[in-house]
Amino acid sequence: MTLRIAAALNGDSFDAADWISAAREADEALLDFITFDDAFGRRGPDAVLVASRVAPLTRHVGLVPVATTTHTEPFHLSTALATLDWVSHGRAGWQVRVSADPAEADLLGRRAPLGFDDLFTEAADAVEVVRRLWDSWEDDAIIKDVATGRFVDRDKLHYVDFAGEHFTVKGPSIVPRPPQGQPVIAALTHQARVWERLDVDVYFVTPSDVDSAATIVRQLPARKKVFADIVVFLDADQETAIRRRGATTSDAAVFAGTPAQLAGLIAGWEPSGIAGVRLRPGAPTDLTAITRDLVPVLRERGLFEPSTATTLRERLGLPVAVNRYSPEAANA
Repeated sequence: MTLRIAAALNGDSFDAADWISAAREADEALLDFITFDDAFGRRGPDAVLVASRVAPLTRHVGLVPVATTTHTEPFHLSTALATLDWVSHGRAGWQVRVSADPAEADLLGRRAPLGFDDLFTEAADAVEVVRRLWDSWEDDAIIKDVATGRFVDRDKLHYVDFAGEHFTVKGPSIVPRPPQGQPVIAALTHQARVWERLDVDVYFVTPSDVDSAATIVRQLPARKKVFADIVVFLDADQETAIRRRGATTSDAAVFAGTPAQLAGLIAGWEPSGIAGVRLRPGAPTDLTAITRDLVPVLRERGLFEPSTATTLRERLGLPVAVNRYSPEAANA
């Protein structure tokens, strides 16, 4: 069994060339996807906009930006992410994040910070609303009938009619249904009370070893895709990598060593049932080491084979997203 390989991009550069260079590096190595880190109150460009900027300049790699649900309207999220899916030709995803930081709440001044339960109740509702809005246009809603002057079939646009504790959304969306139908939704989770509340397609988890990875995988529904996060410092010799790692700590396992040693670690984790690994470069140069040094080793050992799938959803082995408002769904 081969694993899916992803990389996490994190930075505060406002120079588009920096992001384009990193995305192309991952694209040319045929990684399955990259994530773009973000937080509501941090310095740096908006992750969804960065992903949209690099989308036309890449051809293979999936693009999964972080977007918070705590201070963001789900209607706006749905349109931005649907647009990303259109400009990337079906390679978009979304990493859901919540914000419990009082300083981030103060930036808007709209309300006091929410507690854990309310944060994830709101996030779960936001995911549901975004999914409904993506489905609010049936796939064949656009007709472009010049003879009659009709652009869309209004009978194939649907009100989502969501009323929850934190917001009410009627819809439909102002963007047609994305190419994937439902772009891939992911979340970083450290504990059961998160994944029990947040129903997404991909979970990023932070095991310390193969046994803890297997324990996490067993707790999640079989249809979900689980990616293990590893912070990596890669060099030609282990001593240099260890020196660069220094006192680095993380929520995820921190690896310092050679590409061959990391390939051995990944091979050791494969039996746990994970779908893949998301590698977090310890420094910008480590992304290059991942794409140019590690990937060839993984391919040689049969641990990674680039997918020929054109959409991220298909590449990850997720089921076809049937539109909930379509006749097919009604008759299912």
